[in-house]
Amino acid sequence: MSEAFVWGVFGASSLLFGGLIVMWRPVGQGALGLIMAFGAGVLISAVAYELVAEALETGGEYWPIALGLGAGGLTFFAGDWYIDRLGGENRKSSDQESDGGSALALTLGIILDGIPESITLGLTLLTGEGVSVAMLAAVFLSNLPESMAATTGFVKSGRSPRWIIGLWVAIVVICGFASAAGYALLDTASDTAIAFVLAFAGGAVLTMLADTMMPEAYKYGGKQVGLMTTFGFAVAAAIVAMERA
Repeated sequence: MSEAFVWGVFGASSLLFGGLIVMWRPVGQGALGLIMAFGAGVLISAVAYELVAEALETGGEYWPIALGLGAGGLTFFAGDWYIDRLGGENRKSSDQESDGGSALALTLGIILDGIPESITLGLTLLTGEGVSVAMLAAVFLSNLPESMAATTGFVKSGRSPRWIIGLWVAIVVICGFASAAGYALLDTASDTAIAFVLAFAGGAVLTMLADTMMPEAYKYGGKQVGLMTTFGFAVAAAIVAMERA
């Protein structure tokens, strides 16, 4: 379980790195949009090859995958809607001019995105072959543009560097515990249950991509984001291919 915690922290550590990069040297909105598009492509590849495909191989039937995808998507949608109601609807925007909602709403929203990915990292250890390099890379790379976008908004809204760093450190630790929980709670679970959880994470991540990350990328990156998303997908797919070779 400690190994799962360490990998969860490592995967989420790019949230902190992204924040530090922006505070050290602000990134233009056009470049940020392209970075987000690359991260979206990486995550799409991870959902396809490391979540849904793995769920199909593990469960052997489609019904737990269908239920998991639906449940994950609905859970993210409902949680995201509730956080918007709390005042955190701009938590992912990089052009915030106000406080972007309460600290509680901001924190809940970012955690809601990161927990499914972290739980999945813990799940990949259940095979006994170590953590999935492809999934680890996908989580790490996709977190980077997300934190860069959010930190840009935090800085514009007047949040202090100490507040921003403290927020990212707290979320990194929470993601580590989520990864450990994914490993510990499902260590003795049935193949059907594991397939459901993998699909659940896939549904949540896909809904997040369509709802926040991809629209934000296109808003600032323009038509070039299509090529950058494909590039991100290709890079992650290549990592999967090398891992399985």
